[in-house]
Amino acid sequence: MLSRIASSLFWIGRYVERADGTARILDVHLQLLLEDPWIDEDTACRSLLGVMGSAATAGPITREDVLRILAVDRGTPASIGYSLTSARENARRAREIVSSELWECLNTTAARVPRRVAGDKVHDFFTWVRERTALAVGIMDSGASRDEAFHFFTLGRSLERADMTARLLATRSLTEASGPSWTTILRSCGAYEAYLRTYRGVPSTRNAAEFLLHDRLFPRSILYAVTRAVDSLRDIEPRHERAGVSDRAVRLLGQVQSELEFRPVAEVLDDLPAYMSSIQDATSAATSAITQRYFPESSAPSWTGERS
Repeated sequence: MLSRIASSLFWIGRYVERADGTARILDVHLQLLLEDPWIDEDTACRSLLGVMGSAATAGPITREDVLRILAVDRGTPASIGYSLTSARENARRAREIVSSELWECLNTTAARVPRRVAGDKVHDFFTWVRERTALAVGIMDSGASRDEAFHFFTLGRSLERADMTARLLATRSLTEASGPSWTTILRSCGAYEAYLRTYRGVPSTRNAAEFLLHDRLFPRSILYAVTRAVDSLRDIEPRHERAGVSDRAVRLLGQVQSELEFRPVAEVLDDLPAYMSSIQDATSAATSAITQRYFPESSAPSWTGERS
């Protein structure tokens, strides 16, 4: 496979997942700003921009500012509009590999992203984004051969999902009551109902963190996403060494996978933000390693403020 094609498929997966994750996070958090009069809007909006890797401007930040920056601004790498447009552009670059169904889905979606969203249509917009990204993923899952093209797409999605969940968990301060509740975080990850079916009770700190970090069956947990990324890397280039692993990306993600598998959740909770930061660093380093190995001519797009 040409490195240009591999790069495009990898970033299609990342951008589709980024748009979906951003829509979920904004839908929950912006709704909370409307429902809870005790939340300080400026502080909450600055925190949300920080989670998404966007620098806040001087002066008060409002709900409308967050919606503009993270939803429809095509110049912000963390925004939904930027992600969907970039997914479409990468699909155009790989048109000879991308199926007609996927191309039509991404092309139509990018064309229909609005320039602004009315206040009473915010939830409808986020629902539409989730449906369109789910359609794109469904087209790949149901109609693509399990070859290198599929694995590069899946690799990009898995890394973005692990990073997105880590970003969200990093905002949860276990010692400050002002931090977002675990119910809010679970809803932001699309995990609330799955959590209730698993633990059958009100979210607690230990159980919610364990579910989003260590659960092997829930597809939005960090462990599940990292494991799938490692599996895709090994399918792309099977291991032939008799000892050790030569692929730097596999080593980086394998270390995260092993630590998640064997480190007790109680130890993780002792310093959750720092641990989530280390996972973000690992996914960023793995992305750099994948770029250097498989498509070195490409410059990897990054979040604003993302660690390198």
